[in-house]
Amino acid sequence: MYRLFATVRITIVKVRGLSLSNIITAVTAGIGKITLNRPEALNALNLSMVRDMTRALLDWRDNPEVEAVAIRGSSKHGPFGAFCAGGDIRFFHKASIANDPDLEAFFTEEYRLNHLIFNYPKPYIAFMDGIVMGGGMGISQGASLRIVTERTKIAMPETNIGLFPDVGGGYFLPKCPGYCGEYLGLTGKVLNGSEALAADLADRAINSDNLQDYWDSLTNNEMMSVDQRISRLHSVIDDSRLPEDDNWLNPEIDEIFSFDTPSEILRELGKSISPWAKETSKLLHKRSPLMLHVSLRQIKLGRHMSLADELRLERTLVQHCFYTNHLRRVGAQTETVEGIRALAIDKDHSPTWNPARIEDVTKSMVDPFFESPWLEDEHPLADLT
Repeated sequence: MYRLFATVRITIVKVRGLSLSNIITAVTAGIGKITLNRPEALNALNLSMVRDMTRALLDWRDNPEVEAVAIRGSSKHGPFGAFCAGGDIRFFHKASIANDPDLEAFFTEEYRLNHLIFNYPKPYIAFMDGIVMGGGMGISQGASLRIVTERTKIAMPETNIGLFPDVGGGYFLPKCPGYCGEYLGLTGKVLNGSEALAADLADRAINSDNLQDYWDSLTNNEMMSVDQRISRLHSVIDDSRLPEDDNWLNPEIDEIFSFDTPSEILRELGKSISPWAKETSKLLHKRSPLMLHVSLRQIKLGRHMSLADELRLERTLVQHCFYTNHLRRVGAQTETVEGIRALAIDKDHSPTWNPARIEDVTKSMVDPFFESPWLEDEHPLADLT
């Protein structure tokens, strides 16, 4: 029998004058539980949340009384309903313009957290209910069990803000069937639970009404070993009543997104008469032409890279996104800060991309993104293995 014990760690921050816990951690019956508790921001990750998650996972990794970890996100209505909408892009915008060093610290530490989760030596179970986007994918795709519901909305929407699919996106997107990883990374398409299963971005589906029961089942059955409790979750036969849906994985994705440049992809989309091709072309024309080139090359390279090498590449890329020195752009002049402005600050949804057309992007604009600004042993993630 496993001894019941509990510890709780809460991080308190001030939000509009009120105290709110952003991360709640507890250990019960051999299970370390993490609840993301920033519902007013859809649990968007800030630096303190990244640090507290990292601290908890490192503590638990070396604690023999913690045999597994489970993570969920809270919503305005209580536990579950929203997993994590990504990184705090409002902070990115403000910090970039103010040249705040915490911006660089955020990405270095977030990518370290992603690496820790993918390499965690104990079972890590992600309850991916509600929105799971960007940074939310980074703290769930490395899980040993990824659970979705009928309310799940999964996406890597970074190109919508002039960024690239980071948090390990260049590592896990190429592992999707065929070339749908390139498609998802460039378009930012939102997948529901059944589509996520078809894309190999989830393992099990359950009905959201049963989430609390499954969460509690990890700690309520003390007569069972932790391995047995987790095995019961692994063996769940889909109770979500999700329709089987792999129709979105149509052959045109592999035919078109296997090409090496956005220009070639758009050319092939233009040859097709299908509604899917027309909609996809329309979507890509809304994205930053420069960052489409960067993102596609990142994913193509990621197909042949280890996680550590791919995260090092991402840290290089994100440095150039906010400090695009080779184009003499910083702060509000960069594609990323302009994309965030249009989406989340001014909310005019009319970013001014530079260049404005995909065919105007040159190799000399793209290549420097992939050149590290650090010597090899000075890279912020040099020690990742």
